[in-house]
This record gives sequence, C-alpha cells and structure tokens, in this order.
Amino acid sequence: MNKIDLIDNLIQRGWLKTPRIIEAFRKIKRKDFLPKDMGDLAELNEALPIGFGQTISQPLVVAFMIEKLNPQPGNKILDIGSGSGWTTALLAEIIGTKGQVFGIEIVPELKEFGEKNVAKYNFIEKGVAEFFCADGSKGLPKEAPFDRILASATLAAAKGGKEDLSSLTSAQILPQEWRKQLKVGGKIVTPIGTSIWLFIKKSEKEFQEIEYPGFVFVPLIKG
Repeated sequence: MNKIDLIDNLIQRGWLKTPRIIEAFRKIKRKDFLPKDMGDLAELNEALPIGFGQTISQPLVVAFMIEKLNPQPGNKILDIGSGSGWTTALLAEIIGTKGQVFGIEIVPELKEFGEKNVAKYNFIEKGVAEFFCADGSKGLPKEAPFDRILASATLAAAKGGKEDLSSLTSAQILPQEWRKQLKVGGKIVTPIGTSIWLFIKKSEKEFQEIEYPGFVFVPLIKG
C-alpha cells in the first residue's frame, strides 16, 4: 500500500473527511518523521517506535484526532508530546503561514529529532512552528492562550494500570493549566485512558466533553 492508497483508504473508511486536512496528509510524508532504518514502514497503518518508549501514532488515530480538533487557518496551536514532529508538521500545514504551532516534548533527544524533521518543510524557518523541551502537562503559559491543544499521549493508564485514575472524572484528569491556556471557543483533543476526548471551552468555567472509546496510547511523561 503506497502513501496515496493509505490516505484513500482512510478517506473511504471515514477517518479523513476535511479537504484541508486531507491535503496536509498528502503533502507531509510520514516517512520524513521516522528513523532512517524504518522508512520502508511509513505506509503501515500502525504505530511505530521512535525510541525512548515513544511512538509515532497510527495514521488512522492521527487522522481522527486532527479531524476532531478541526484546526483552522491562522490558529495558534499547542502540540503536546510532539515526538517525531509529524503532528506538528501536519498542523503547521493546515493552519498556514498566519498561524503558529508550538511543539512541546519532555525528552530532549526527541525534541531535537522532531525539530529536525519539521525543519525539512521550512515551517521553523517561516516562523510557523517552534519547539520547546518541557513538561507538556503544564502547557506553555508564555505562549498562551491557544485556539487548539492536541496531546498525543494518554493522561491516564487503563483501569488497573500504573497510573490508574479511573476513579476520577475526565474533567478532574484534564490539567487545569490546559483549561486556563485555552481560549473560549477553543478545543482540546487528548487521550485519557483508552478513550480520545474532545473538550470544547464554552466559557471560562464550562467545558463540553465528548468521549470516543477504543484507542491505545503511550503515557504522557511528566516532569
């Protein structure tokens, strides 16, 4: 299955729907965000290891999360757990030169890896993308507020896991820093346990929450 076939498959199955997002998936090659010896695996619709216990997410999952995030041209976006830089580059392509996306990664080596990968598309040179090595659970206060926040690692383990937070509600698990750093009308898409959650900020204190169960993610590393 080549790149076009993979994308067409995601479209046919309903994972990719929005023209601007589809265009970004066609332009930003997943192969450019993998270790060199794994380039031939880029077209597989599955998560792949990128070192340090982290992965580049399955294309199906990335498509689903970005569709739910619904980034718009000119948006200011925080990409938490940026890893390989693939989601950062996709978001940069979608929001265009009038927008900004900030990739935040706690593992220094992965921050550098992602930054170099995204630089291949000149997003850093154009000032559209910028990377920070920091604890993503705290957000990025100096660049806030954001129109969108995307997290690519789960905030809580599955029930019975090491960080089992199943006794808490999704609202209690979602970091207060993320809530504060999001604009009213903005959206957060993040895994919690084995679900993807969409949070829409209706007012300074009110969030709409929508759960999409049945996914698997590596845990978010906190400082």
